[in-house]
Amino acid sequence: MPMGIKRISLGLQGGGAFGAFGWGVLDRLLQEERLDIAAVSGTSAGGVNAAVMADGYARGGGRAGARAALARFWHGLSATASLVSPARPTPFDWAMGGGTLASSPGYQLMQLFSGVLAPPISPLSMNPLIPVLASLIDFERVRACEEIDLFIPATNIRSGKGKVFTRSELDARVIAASACLPYVFAPVVIDGEAYWDGSFVGNPSLSPLVENGPADILIVQNNPIARPGLPMTMSDVQSRTSEIAFNISFVREVAAIRQLGGLVDAEESQRSHAAPVRLHLISGNEALQQLDLSSKFNTELPFLLRLHALGVEMAQRWLDAHLEDVGLRSTMDPVPVHQAELLTGTDA
Repeated sequence: MPMGIKRISLGLQGGGAFGAFGWGVLDRLLQEERLDIAAVSGTSAGGVNAAVMADGYARGGGRAGARAALARFWHGLSATASLVSPARPTPFDWAMGGGTLASSPGYQLMQLFSGVLAPPISPLSMNPLIPVLASLIDFERVRACEEIDLFIPATNIRSGKGKVFTRSELDARVIAASACLPYVFAPVVIDGEAYWDGSFVGNPSLSPLVENGPADILIVQNNPIARPGLPMTMSDVQSRTSEIAFNISFVREVAAIRQLGGLVDAEESQRSHAAPVRLHLISGNEALQQLDLSSKFNTELPFLLRLHALGVEMAQRWLDAHLEDVGLRSTMDPVPVHQAELLTGTDA
């Protein structure tokens, strides 16, 4: 590497529309010439961002191509969702702010049916994310992107174990599997096995980065751990339950690295990886935890751009404070991970 270049791996969390925060973080990091992104582990929306970045980066597209691809994807996703998604904010939702969909009839119906009728588990079931992702991402280019290693986890429904897909295996089905919320989407069947959201086993999965990437791992955190209030509707209970479940593996992995210097393998629990790892964190949770739980389904472009701007801001803060520490020491603030309740402004 040229002198002064800092090599890092990225761990990108899921979180539905909150993935637009990750887009903003990536947008700023890709402008930083002193950073070289060597590997990315992304789950759910984080996996989407990882694939889109590789799509743009491939075949000479480089940093500018990756940034353009990310912008194109999130604008395209919003435009597509405006045509097909029932979850649209009402004028009252707009007036309330916070990206809420609480009074959206389409959102309430979607949550109602998800609590009564489970998405079908069948090899013939079609997950609607697959055609959307296939139309917005060129997966042939993703697989051809040799500059960045990619690791995308999904959860095997039958075994309960994680499966980490690598760049050469990626297509629309794999990314849809990693983003497959069990109560919203039909499972994705790959090679005869059915998969749900990868966040159950890693959000993001850090073990592939410990084993294969640079010693510096920068985690982009956009899935709130603590919240200032209690869920008051069944749809909010469902969303908060998933939020908590998806953070358990993340908190445990971070604790294992910080305290034990290693990790249990994401796929084979009898294996472990021990390596000197320096952890870094860009967190949007202090702001994101104030947003309504339903806002994770809000794909309106003004809301996505608001999250993007927050991601750019938090990435800039991290670069100003910690870029020179990369390669030397860990800079992770433990509060957003292990004491997140301190950020809620309550005594909980």
